[in-house]
Amino acid sequence: MRFSTLVKTGIFATSIAFSAFSFAADVDHNADANDVAIQGYDTVSYFTPGAPVKGSNDYTATYKNAIYKFSSEVNRDAFKANPAKYAPQYGGFCAFGVTMNRKFDTDPLAFKIVDDKLYLNLNTNVQQRWLTDVDGFINTAEGNWSGIADKTDAALAE
Repeated sequence: MRFSTLVKTGIFATSIAFSAFSFAADVDHNADANDVAIQGYDTVSYFTPGAPVKGSNDYTATYKNAIYKFSSEVNRDAFKANPAKYAPQYGGFCAFGVTMNRKFDTDPLAFKIVDDKLYLNLNTNVQQRWLTDVDGFINTAEGNWSGIADKTDAALAE
């Protein structure tokens, strides 16, 4: 009886480990340890007048296993209706970093909307460099993304 209890416990522990892993944000999506994207900023707010705002735990939605927070039910529902429209490009990784085949974290306030798409950068200094040739850097990043989307930055740095 003791052996069967150990086997059942092992199977249970293994299933919990696998289910926890399956809910982690995809490697092609930038999220924190709690799977929250854009440091909790409301991604829809980037597309409205004014500065982007932090979202609330009261209004959330999941996309590519990352949790997005919103400042209102209206913004959450807009996102749920068309997440690809509002989600940041390159999974929320630094747009300039992707041009260098890297996946860097971002500062949610270092952003630009180009052709109705949200691009984030590592910080405002990197963003200033990115702004010198936005179209060229987007073209380069578009070409690079498919080759790095499924890799971690650590793997890319090797």
